[in-house]
Amino acid sequence: MLRTRFTELFGVEHPITQGGMQWVGRAELVSAVANAGALGFLTALTQPTPEDLVKEIGRCREMTDKPFGVNLTILPAITPPPYDEYRRAIVESGVKIVETAGYNPEEHLPEFKANGVRVLHKVTAVRHAVKAQRIGVDAVSIDGFECAGHPGEDDIPGLVLIPAAADQVTIPMIASGGFADARGLVAALALGADGINMGTRFLCTEEAPIHQRVKEQIVAATERDTELIFRTLRNTARVARNAVSKEVVAVERRGGATFDDLRHLVAGARGRKVFEDGDPDFGIWTSGMCQGLIDDIPTVHDVVSRIVGEAEEVIAGRLAAMVSSDVAA
Repeated sequence: MLRTRFTELFGVEHPITQGGMQWVGRAELVSAVANAGALGFLTALTQPTPEDLVKEIGRCREMTDKPFGVNLTILPAITPPPYDEYRRAIVESGVKIVETAGYNPEEHLPEFKANGVRVLHKVTAVRHAVKAQRIGVDAVSIDGFECAGHPGEDDIPGLVLIPAAADQVTIPMIASGGFADARGLVAALALGADGINMGTRFLCTEEAPIHQRVKEQIVAATERDTELIFRTLRNTARVARNAVSKEVVAVERRGGATFDDLRHLVAGARGRKVFEDGDPDFGIWTSGMCQGLIDDIPTVHDVVSRIVGEAEEVIAGRLAAMVSSDVAA
């Protein structure tokens, strides 16, 4: 069994997390992750209201008696969601683990801390990880350039980003972006992380609440089948390559594009319809480069047990065999 600072701090069996995913982080997937011994996060803002989040937390508890958390992503908006009310719903529901992402979570930490909630904050740069540690989060999850969604603007891949962060961060750290199998887990541990976060790999499982055709599209895709959109707006996002994402990139390449020029293409409602109706070309949806490593649609339990089991074999077998015990005479 792989034990790390992360598993000890968060009380889970395996050093694997399923971070928040808009429209996907629902009770069906999160409870399956928890039951497999990993740490799953419900996505707070997938729920229309804080009251709906409370109901989803209750629904998840009916499906598992193991630890799970809630993701609260803090983003700028003309009319922002009622973040304080979502935070209160999390606390009053007795959830003890939260993943924060997006903007600085500092204003939310006092109430979380006062109620014994451990906070894992997602970042995309070493300097952000250092700041998160300074303001008092319990652990960080750091996204490399390979990740689905927003990788930040530094374009630093995990092979460099993870050890660079490990050199400066003393709290537990989860490696995110590009992880889908045992080799990735072993590599992350070797680079200084205490576990891995997976999004795309969990997206392509039986329990993920999305259309089967989308899962089949992930299996068919290669590591080259993603697009980086919003580059010119300094809000880069990695998404699946399809008719819509290619059009967004084409508009940006013509120069001078504003978000209003792209709004009709990237509307979240279109992405939600992709997951619900199964037309991969209807809207923007996130998928990471690790889709090139995914060739099946197993259960969550099978994914977690396979990754952990194979990682243990690699560490105890192939890697251990490379270490010579011979002592020079």
